[in-house]
Amino acid sequence: MEKRHFSVVFFCKKSKTNRKGKAPIYARVATNGSNCEIHFNCHVEPDKWNQKAERVNARDALSLKLNEVIQTTRTKIIDIWERLLKEGIEPDCFTIREQFNDFGTGGRMFLVELAKYCVKRQGEVGVRIGQITANKYHRLLRYLREYTRAKYSTDDIRLPRVTYEYIDGFCIFLQIAHNCNNNGAMEVLRIMKFFMGYCERNEWIEKTPFKYYKMRLDKKDIVHLTLPEVDAIYNKEMPIERLDKIRDVFIFCCYTGLAFTDVEQLTREHFTLDDDGRPWIYKPRQKTSVVSKIPLLPRPMEILKKWEKDDEVRLSEKLLPVPSNQKMNAYLKEIAIICGINKNLTSHVARRTLATNSMEFGMPIDITARILGHSSTDMTRKYYIKISDNLIRSEMEKLGERMANGV
Repeated sequence: MEKRHFSVVFFCKKSKTNRKGKAPIYARVATNGSNCEIHFNCHVEPDKWNQKAERVNARDALSLKLNEVIQTTRTKIIDIWERLLKEGIEPDCFTIREQFNDFGTGGRMFLVELAKYCVKRQGEVGVRIGQITANKYHRLLRYLREYTRAKYSTDDIRLPRVTYEYIDGFCIFLQIAHNCNNNGAMEVLRIMKFFMGYCERNEWIEKTPFKYYKMRLDKKDIVHLTLPEVDAIYNKEMPIERLDKIRDVFIFCCYTGLAFTDVEQLTREHFTLDDDGRPWIYKPRQKTSVVSKIPLLPRPMEILKKWEKDDEVRLSEKLLPVPSNQKMNAYLKEIAIICGINKNLTSHVARRTLATNSMEFGMPIDITARILGHSSTDMTRKYYIKISDNLIRSEMEKLGERMANGV
């Protein structure tokens, strides 16, 4: 009969010493050539730790309590080992750790802590984050509750049970149960990853389960309008007033680069005049609080003057007749059909239209980023600018002229 190997060693991980000068105590469980570590939320000053005795070398009340917890933890781990053997299960260190985390500690519950974190994030609306970001955490909590009930037949699990396997299963659940595409699922997981990092920083878990989880986004073609398409929408007479409103809001965004939330919140206080009397928009972005600085061109000024005397707009104390984002995107589909434009128009297409067309006309990317309210040009380059065929042709023609002239 093959001899089984099982050992439990407690140690102080000095590399994780916190700002208070204390390091976490771990139990290393080894079974038949494999080993893993169990964190049970105890800390000690490294110079008080006796590795040979695997205990704290001090006689104060706290040290005595720590030694008691260490001994209790050792007993629990051994009990799990013996129980698995009696049940005819070949015990390995990972099974022991999982069962210890499930039953051996009164640790924090995953969804309970996430619900508390949702309340915390909601309280930060208008200070650190916007309402849209806070809503993402509430949505995450709702989806995770559904997944945990469906997969684990329980209302909650302990934080240490949130593993790579749990995350991967949740990703598949989002794609099947909620018909999320890959990028949509990755956005939900991004919020979950942020929360798990918060748990790790609070030392509720040993390490985030996202450490080795690869979150790959599918590359999507950036949809934008060419200037002739923008002109076609602007000059087209709309059959009904609601489409006329949506068209004007959309064109205004094509010339300013404002996101839907920002154009919806636009008021007179966001306008200023420069030394030459030219109008500018100075608007902190709802999403990031970075200020967009936008000089107004004649066409968006015409649109503002068109709606400044509208009774509905004046009552709202806004500057444009902006509906909900859902309605705007639905009505833009109608406008695309009326104008013969075979593209999926959304409110965000207007923002990307400004970014791509500004590049075609030679605007430096750092200026475009400032107009869009981006804190760096990386965001502008990666998600907003498309290298169009017109730009490629123009640059090749310039290259051809230089080569022909021997320059």
